[in-house]
Amino acid sequence: GRLQESRERLSVCSKLCYAVGGAPYQITGCALGFFLQIYLLDVAQLDPFYASIILFVGRAWDAVTDPMVGFFITKTPWTRFGRLMPWIIFSTPFAVISYFLIWFVPDISRGQVMWYLVFYCIFQTLVTCFHVPYSALTMFISREQSERDSATAYRMTVEVLGTVLGTAIQGQIVGKVITPCIESPLFIGNANSSVAMEELNMTHDTGSLTDTRNAYMIAAGVIGGLYILCAVILSVGVRERRESSELQSDEPVSFFQGLKLVMNHGAYIKLIAGFLFTSLAFMLLEGNFALFCTYTLGFRNEFQNILLAIMLSATLTIPLWQWFLTRFGKKTAVYVGISSAIPFLILVAVLDSNLIVTYIVAVAAGISVAAAFLLPWSMLPDVVDDFKLQHPDSHGHEAIFFSFYVFFTKFTSGVSLGISTLSLDFAGYQTRGCSQPSEVHFTLKMLVSAVPVGLILLGLLLFKLYPIDEEKRRKNKKALQDLR
Repeated sequence: GRLQESRERLSVCSKLCYAVGGAPYQITGCALGFFLQIYLLDVAQLDPFYASIILFVGRAWDAVTDPMVGFFITKTPWTRFGRLMPWIIFSTPFAVISYFLIWFVPDISRGQVMWYLVFYCIFQTLVTCFHVPYSALTMFISREQSERDSATAYRMTVEVLGTVLGTAIQGQIVGKVITPCIESPLFIGNANSSVAMEELNMTHDTGSLTDTRNAYMIAAGVIGGLYILCAVILSVGVRERRESSELQSDEPVSFFQGLKLVMNHGAYIKLIAGFLFTSLAFMLLEGNFALFCTYTLGFRNEFQNILLAIMLSATLTIPLWQWFLTRFGKKTAVYVGISSAIPFLILVAVLDSNLIVTYIVAVAAGISVAAAFLLPWSMLPDVVDDFKLQHPDSHGHEAIFFSFYVFFTKFTSGVSLGISTLSLDFAGYQTRGCSQPSEVHFTLKMLVSAVPVGLILLGLLLFKLYPIDEEKRRKNKKALQDLR
């Protein structure tokens, strides 16, 4: 037995190699989340209406690919590299190519919208082919629950660092180049204003827009290189053990039966509903923050540093929340952690633009983002335990709990980004304008302040209904141990 256990122990090196695999998804996701909207509007110069379609369809497609790829993986035979590794290895080169092409402005007058739509969807599919098997890999690296938990802790740390890296690389490379903008002419009433405007454009800044486009491609190249490096480290440093999983699968359940059971589980639905609204709030903030900083606050050359402040503050406070939820319980952590963003979100919209205040708000928002990032993943296992107690005879539904949580958050983030870009279109967003009409400022304030605050309050109200508090969690844990 002793020998068996020491064989099951994972070295720090293999845990680190495993953890590194979490980075590509987060690095690319962060770069796209913060920068794709402003890139499509101001660099690729798409009409806001088409930009909203690309953002919505891309995210919605990403949501659909998760369960699909999960389904195909369960049908994959074992190879000498394992069952999951081939997915990770083969998808990587194609994912990197399609990622690069998202940040490339093709020299075609027609069909630009299709170009971005196609490569965004292809990239989302391929990154899912990497990340779904990677997430499932936890079950195959060791039989020991404690070893898996420890590997997951490493992974979470690296994933959070990935979000910082993505924000930093993209922001610092792109931020070094000032995107040229067009002063809106005062003679808009004149019939030939558009002609005059065109001439002003042509002479003014063909050079520096090329610089901006190149900066986006350099950033995409750096991030693509990191993606490949992480995939290599993961595939070389981690062995997928077949025997680790064979204990778990007693009797495979049909997917739809499992889905029905899971969706009828009250605690799960309440947890997901609560997090849906709070994560939507943070996604609206993420999607529109670059535009808000650039236009409403007027920090065109500072926004990449403000973003970095948010992500760094989030990274540094994750251990704090980890301590807080073990000390005061998870439900309390949700209320304290997520509601702490509210006063600062109101502050940034009410006050005149002030750089110091903006940094303070950024750090405070980061503290809240950390709670919103960590808590769903630490609460989902409690729901799974609760489910196991109520359905002791059915096994193997863990994947459904996790994949549908991811599905819902991705889908709603697509809807929210689409709607927010559309509302900017209605407000009269000027592509590449140095300044925006007052309706756009108002819309941006709504999107990063009023609407997120409303969503957070709604989410916290729904958490009131969530039945698993600390006492219930302890009882469940004890009952499960007795069952085993």
